[in-house]
Amino acid sequence: MDRVRIDRRWLPLNALRAFEAVAKHGSFTGAANALLISQSALSRHVISLEKLIGVQLFDRRPHALVLTAAGQHLLPVVSKSLDRLEYALDEIRHAGAPTLRTLRVQMPPSFAVHLAVPILRDFRRANAEVEIDLVSPYGVGPPPSDVDVAVVYSKPTITDLVSDLLWPVRLGILCHPDLARRHAGKDLAAFLRDNELIHVRIADLPRHHIWAQLVKQQNLSPVNFERGLVFDTALLAVQYALSGEGVALVDLNLFRDDVASGRLVRPFEVTLDEGYGYYLVTHPEALSDTAIALFRSWLIEHFGPRKAAEDAPVRLAAAND
Repeated sequence: MDRVRIDRRWLPLNALRAFEAVAKHGSFTGAANALLISQSALSRHVISLEKLIGVQLFDRRPHALVLTAAGQHLLPVVSKSLDRLEYALDEIRHAGAPTLRTLRVQMPPSFAVHLAVPILRDFRRANAEVEIDLVSPYGVGPPPSDVDVAVVYSKPTITDLVSDLLWPVRLGILCHPDLARRHAGKDLAAFLRDNELIHVRIADLPRHHIWAQLVKQQNLSPVNFERGLVFDTALLAVQYALSGEGVALVDLNLFRDDVASGRLVRPFEVTLDEGYGYYLVTHPEALSDTAIALFRSWLIEHFGPRKAAEDAPVRLAAAND
């Protein structure tokens, strides 16, 4: 049986705006205040939308509103569509005058703080009409649908998104140079046994997963890898190592500047490849958006494969010093 499509002539635009507001505010009261309409009118809009599509969009609990699976599917589509309409109308209204375009960008905390944010001013200077709304959630995997551009820490996955590998993650052992000098001459097993291990948490994996994999790879079974501190991000782990104590197992490319400057050293040349990488992810339909294309190109220019290849001699020289 052919499905009957909703005719765009009868798209309930007010109801869709009401749905988006309720979803973002988490309440009918907050949404009604934001839209400057009565709560009863807002409620009628949402109910009419639910009747039109034949499913509930909210799970109405005693003290909370929670999006159903259908609501979660609809929200990013509605938000993006309304955003595009808003941008297009503003461009027409202010034709000939510079208009601001806000990009919602997602980056892992360590990538954002250590690499992107320090040079983000360069992008803003060259593209003053583009503003950045940066979010930095902890975790791995694909970004939510309401993000325009994202850098994610992930293993290769097949999705509908456009995905560009910036660099594959290669983990190495880093520590403070004073700590390395104090333990010079020890083999890897003794070095790890005699020092505090610093762990970086990866969502959905055991707390000590990374060190466990290295111990297994190097056949260091007597080493107790379950001791030491656990941090949510590699940046926090490295900050602790910079204090002079502890041994971190982190991405060598992410912290190449710390190695090149001598703030951190590699006491051993062993590496671990867990199959993760930093990927630049974009929605296919967004590639025609000028602002998104500009920011995507800027990210690839600064952090993509060509940049990594250019920096490789620097990293090699630092490792051999």
